[in-house]
Amino acid sequence: MVLDTLFGYLPQETLYQDIYFQGLLLLFAFVFVALAVLPILQLAIKFATKKTKTKADDMLYQETKKPMFYLVLLYGLKLSLQHVGYNNWLLFLVGSGLAIVAIIILLRMVNVVISVWGEHITKQTSTELDEMLLPLFHKVVRVVFSIIGILWVLSIWGVNVTPYLAGVGLSGIVLGLALQDTLKNIFGGVSLILDKTFQVGDKVKLEGGDVGSVHSIGLRSTKIETSEHILLSIPNGTLAFSKVWNYTAPDAHVRVDVPFGVTYGTKIEKVRTVLLPVLSSMKGILKDPSPRIDFVLMGDFALQFSARIWVKDWSQAYSKKLEATELVYKALTKKKIGIPYPTYSVEMKK
Repeated sequence: MVLDTLFGYLPQETLYQDIYFQGLLLLFAFVFVALAVLPILQLAIKFATKKTKTKADDMLYQETKKPMFYLVLLYGLKLSLQHVGYNNWLLFLVGSGLAIVAIIILLRMVNVVISVWGEHITKQTSTELDEMLLPLFHKVVRVVFSIIGILWVLSIWGVNVTPYLAGVGLSGIVLGLALQDTLKNIFGGVSLILDKTFQVGDKVKLEGGDVGSVHSIGLRSTKIETSEHILLSIPNGTLAFSKVWNYTAPDAHVRVDVPFGVTYGTKIEKVRTVLLPVLSSMKGILKDPSPRIDFVLMGDFALQFSARIWVKDWSQAYSKKLEATELVYKALTKKKIGIPYPTYSVEMKK
């Protein structure tokens, strides 16, 4: 061993050559490192982390400085016991403590990463989903590391952990199958947040045709309030794998379309000349983009047009559509522009 080589340089036939004294000396050396050298090193790390913009390194320092102290002490005690030849329950006990402290350090480091990531996500969202997910992630990580720690301690005491590993794997498969839909909804909610598909208050249209505003985004489902004041609850897993039309993104401006038809033979420019001043005089619509009349289709019974205006946000869209529809009808009627309806010619044969 390296320790035997180091102690071999000490004077022969002295107290230094006593194996128990060497073990005690080795323990004192690690106590000195834990009490003196380690704090100095930690202060240097703390001073260096002050120059960084992220809080992760500061949090890592605060969370690991105390368990690192015990890690050094226990490691020194383990080396001392091994040096003097102890290979009994005391060495196993110290090894178990060393494994537990190492697991605690790793657990705290992972929790810091989750907290920093969660803070970053929270700043980008206005939902409560992240506030529910972060405690869940912390609990899952705690359970996983606890299982790892138990298996590690059992292996130190000479227990064959292979059957336990197989049992844990089988239990994980069974649990995963049982919670498949729940996990699908949870991760679906996470993907909705990360992709910024929509936020609370956005007006959306679902693949099934339902239209409403996002009321809340939960851990398992998203609630949408329709114009009839009906609250729809849709699983996040379904939303994550379906088309969603967001009328609020990329900005809140919404286009309102009023389709109408006129009789064949009507001049296209006359339709625009009649309707554009009427639409431009409407209050509460945007001037940029300005209203326009688009000739969209030569239909079976009429020339199909679409009167298009823009409003500030979706809450004004329905009322302005009703107003624009009425104005279009009145303007066409006043100028005696025909608004056809479907007609059929029936030919009778003898």
